[in-house]
Amino acid sequence: MALNTQNVTLKISAGTPKQIPSDPIAQVAFSGRSNVGKSSLINSLLGRKSLARVSSAPGKTITINFYDVDKKLYLVDLPGYGFAKRTLEDKAKWSALTDGYFTQNKNIDRLGLVLQLVDSRIGPTKDDEMMLDFLHASELPFAVVATKIDKLNATERKKNLEAIRNHPLIDGVEVIPFSALKGEGKDELWKTILRHVGL
Repeated sequence: MALNTQNVTLKISAGTPKQIPSDPIAQVAFSGRSNVGKSSLINSLLGRKSLARVSSAPGKTITINFYDVDKKLYLVDLPGYGFAKRTLEDKAKWSALTDGYFTQNKNIDRLGLVLQLVDSRIGPTKDDEMMLDFLHASELPFAVVATKIDKLNATERKKNLEAIRNHPLIDGVEVIPFSALKGEGKDELWKTILRHVGL
């Protein structure tokens, strides 16, 4: 791997689009609903236990977290969506911040890939479908990560993955089964990331 994944820092937790870093390095963004396992996935990818904070209260934090990997790549943790107990004001802030990442990011041309996380146990929710629609409309390169795959037995796994792959908004898109607990899918995910960012 052309990256030293031990050399990682949290560059910034951006609360407004103006705080998005301007360094001209590759970016990979992680999108998904509040409790889909984004923080666990990022920690697993980087071999850390608590670099990305796993919140006990989903939807509490509304920031975009930029993890600097070896000064060559930003792993960008977008705020989770679809948390029912969030106030309308918070939902508006989430929407403005996420929209700002895609529309006010000076280095959007460095965004090599968006990883759309979907809970393998339930498949794409209505909120996921809205995000998938946006990714298609904006013609951004994306892949789907089916999280929490370890929670399914072999029969459920085959059935659920097939349903996800055949979803109209996912058909033809790369789908990577992933388990943060067992590390399954980690190597495949890194290969996909590095291929898209040219590292």
